[in-house]
Order: sequence, then C-alpha cells, then structure tokens
Amino acid sequence: MRRVVITGMGAVTPLGVGARTLHERWTAGASGIEDGEGVCSGFVPTEHMSKKEARRADRFSQLGIAAGDEAVECAGWADGLPYEPERVGCVIGTGIGGIMTLEGNFGSLRDGGAEAVSPLAVPLMMSNAGAAALSLRYGAQGPVFGIVSACAAGAHAIGTALRMLQCGDADAVITGGAEAPLTPLSRAAFGQMNALSPSGISRPFDARRDGFVMGEGAGVLILEEEEAAKARGARILGVLAGYGTTGDAHHLTAPDAEGKGGARAITLALKDAGRSATDVDYVNAHGTSTQLNDRAETMALKLALGEHAAKVPVSSTKSAIGHTLGAAGAVEAVATVLALRDRIAPPTIGWEEAEEGLDLDYVPSARPLDVVDAGPAVAISNSFGFGGHNVALCLEAA
Repeated sequence: MRRVVITGMGAVTPLGVGARTLHERWTAGASGIEDGEGVCSGFVPTEHMSKKEARRADRFSQLGIAAGDEAVECAGWADGLPYEPERVGCVIGTGIGGIMTLEGNFGSLRDGGAEAVSPLAVPLMMSNAGAAALSLRYGAQGPVFGIVSACAAGAHAIGTALRMLQCGDADAVITGGAEAPLTPLSRAAFGQMNALSPSGISRPFDARRDGFVMGEGAGVLILEEEEAAKARGARILGVLAGYGTTGDAHHLTAPDAEGKGGARAITLALKDAGRSATDVDYVNAHGTSTQLNDRAETMALKLALGEHAAKVPVSSTKSAIGHTLGAAGAVEAVATVLALRDRIAPPTIGWEEAEEGLDLDYVPSARPLDVVDAGPAVAISNSFGFGGHNVALCLEAA
C-alpha cells in the first residue's frame, strides 16, 4: 500500500488567515467567535484573487481558494505542478455549498423575476464549485469532484484522497473542505432545530454547553505519495496514516447515543494505519458543544480506545472557531498536524464544569503532549455529520 504524506497546508478561519495563525492563536487560547458566530472577518477576497475572480466564486469557494493558495505555496508548487496534470486530483468537501449565492438569487427572482437571476448562479452555488475552482486555478486534471456529507464532508474528502493515492489513481491530491454558511436561511433553519447556542458560546464537553456556534472557513491539504514527494525534495509535514468511515443508520440528525458508529470509524482508522489504541497520543474531537454529540463522542472514544481513553488529551477546535460544518474536518486536520509537529495539546476553550459520564481529559489549557514512545506523535481527528456519517482520520507527525 502506498504511503501518503502531507506536504502543504492552508487555512482560513475566524482566528485569521493562515494555518500557522490558526495553530498559534488556538494554542494561546484565543477565540475567533464574536457575537455568537465564527466569522472570517480578516479575510478580504480581493487580497487573494482579482475582483473578476471573486465575482465568479461564492464565498465558500473564495475561502477554499485562499486556503488552497497557501497550501500550494507551502508544498513548493507555486511555480507549477511537480507532476503531470493528469496525475493530480482535487477533492473538496462542503456541507451546503454556495448557499449565499442560492439565497441571493432567490431574492432576485422573487423581487425582479427570472431576468434578475445571475447567469452564474448555478456554477457558483453548486456544491462541487470549490473543487472545480481549485482544479482550474492549479491545472489539476486528474480525478476532480466535490463531496457532500454534512459536517463530515471535509474529512471524507481527505479520506477519499488518501484512497485515490493508495490505489494509484493519482500521485498528488489537493483536498480539504470549505464552507460559508452564515446566511439568514442557515441561521433560521439551525435555530428552528434548537441546534444553535442561545448563549453564543462554544464550550464542548462542558456541563453548560447549549448548542453549537456556526462558523465559516476552509482548510486545504496537499497529499502526495511518499516516495514521489521525497524524490522531488518536498518538506513532509505529516503522514495521513489511516481512514475509517461508517454510518449510524440511526437518525437523520441525532448520533447513536452509544457512540457505536463513531467508535467503529476510529477503530477502522487505527487498523488502516497499523496502529493500536494505546498508540494514540491526542484526539482532535468533533466536539460540537451540543448535548447529544459530545456525550456520544465521549462514548465512542471509550469504546474504541478502552482504558487508554482516560489517558489521552481530547480537545475541540470548535471551542475557538465555532462549527465550520463541511469544512470542519479539513480545518481540524490542519490544526492536528501542527499540534503533532509541536507536540502540544491545544485547549478546549471554556471547558470548566464536568458532567457525569463526560470524564475524559478535555484539556482546559494547552500543554505538552506526553508521547507514548520515541516514535512520531499519533492523533485521531473525528468528524461526524447529520445523516449518521462518521469519519476518523489517523494522523502522524513527520
């Protein structure tokens, strides 16, 4: 089986533009949540693309392009692809795609009739627009498509890219997730579900948690087959060692309360990586700050890791940036790789009050990782989505 490494990473989040900014500010305990939402207020589209390019991309695609540019430069691809274009793929996940374009053009249709609708409405709002935009920008002509699996989409995209590389369908893949869901319809719809936090505070695993805080953002990774990456002198940032994915077949929005589906995904990811539960040094949790998810994920970790679960630091990036829906798994993979590199467990910001049964080590403040052995630090990054979608990625430090 071909070994797959990470050679480039980029991110745009409510903590700022850049993967390093995400890692350093989260580790320092900073929060990008303002007025109950995670807004990428530091992101100015025209600083990353021309006005014409910005007009021809929904905000979710714009965020993906900015994260993609950083990842491509980080990988040493700024001067062009290091492989034949036909051997470079692009897989980008999203939960609800170009919903800003959809809502805006529906308003135009309602107020001005069909002639008021933009001829670009469909290509901007389609969920594969992010993958298409990045493949066009960098000339990737291998397998190119989008993945839609709610809040598991970014992680599903990364796992799918891993399989493409392992099976020899590509030599490199641009992958990740992007989301820009901060619209009136999204706010109203999630609000009517009682899913959003009325307090506007994201505090995963805390007894006072009252719902998730919605955020926007993007994370993009460059994956390459290890030997090819070494041959071109690439700097290896980490290893994507394993991928596990399952379905709950339980409820359209609620997770299996016993965490069985999530546990199977974690177990499969570890098996895929050739690792055991006791090899895990850190868990980047899905950790949405909802009553059901945080309890089910805690159960899943206990089922999958057994007694070792109590020894592993578990933290949630969503405590700092909110829930970026389909981008979450990709943003969190970027954050996890950097945490492994620096051997640090970032904090679950706001965790103060324990709840019965939620008794893992949720890392109230950042601290050094206690790595199991002399080898590379190992982490599990979880993503779970409406529809019963479960994904676990096993990541290793370089």
